[in-house]
Amino acid sequence: MRVLPTRRTATACWLLLAPGVAWAVVRVAGLERGPLVQLLAFTPYVAAWSVLPPVVALFARRWRAAAVAGAAAVALLGCVVPRVHTDPDPGPRTGSPLRVLTANLLGGGVAAGALVDLVRRERVDALALQEFTPEMGAELRGRGLARDLPFAVTGKDSALYSRHPLRDTGVRENPGPFQQAYGTVERPGAAPVYVESVHPMSPYAVSVLSDWRADLAAQTPADPGGQVRVLAGDFNATLDHAPLRRLLRTGYRDAAATVGAGLAGTWGPYDGDPIPPVTIDHVLVDRRVGVRAVRVYPLPGGDHRAVLAELVLPGPQS
Repeated sequence: MRVLPTRRTATACWLLLAPGVAWAVVRVAGLERGPLVQLLAFTPYVAAWSVLPPVVALFARRWRAAAVAGAAAVALLGCVVPRVHTDPDPGPRTGSPLRVLTANLLGGGVAAGALVDLVRRERVDALALQEFTPEMGAELRGRGLARDLPFAVTGKDSALYSRHPLRDTGVRENPGPFQQAYGTVERPGAAPVYVESVHPMSPYAVSVLSDWRADLAAQTPADPGGQVRVLAGDFNATLDHAPLRRLLRTGYRDAAATVGAGLAGTWGPYDGDPIPPVTIDHVLVDRRVGVRAVRVYPLPGGDHRAVLAELVLPGPQS
């Protein structure tokens, strides 16, 4: 077998490792700008690929290239791998359960019957809906959703339904085009919990990135010393996007990542586009809230998967 000359081998190794190194720098430093915002959603796939360049460099005996490529791989894997490992401290294991389901309805295109069936089968306590429509609300009522979730606050494109009484409800406007319904769920035997149906602007084009950032920056921060809060919805961001990580640092944690399900894809290619699945739908929970399990479910007629989080609420005096 013909071996490439040393200089050509070295050049090939450096060209192979360059994308992974650049990706690691952007991801770790939170430098995503322009088209990089969309690309960064696919960081888990790049992290898996990043183990190849150091292996190739080692095989080629390019030690310096192997060291640089290995450092990039460690950085990327360090960002991604914790999402598939259960947090050793997932919060309280006993207490009042709250089952939260969030679903993007694709402008009311989801089959209402399938959604109501899922709510009943999984005994959902709080349902956060995005891309909701008044027509979908009427269809859900016709399917008997109010028998299971009799309390609700709805807007033109956002809704929150609850099995337990809701107070301090409202619908707020994002800087971008979407609304967010919210309310405080009063589950007997538990601390009141603020729940909000989250839906910031999608970063679908460079021209709307300022709205995307503004929407994420405007999300309700955690209140570690005050009311328990849960944000559930289509965040249009993954855990690799810096604005979402800033929100988490206020005192939230991602429920799915807490129980090792943080790489479950929630969007793509469910609308037919050849897009590898990414995780942009989340349930963020106050650190005083326990997480038992998180599962995702496809919904007929939708392009997102619904996310169900089984939570444990602290007591009323917590």
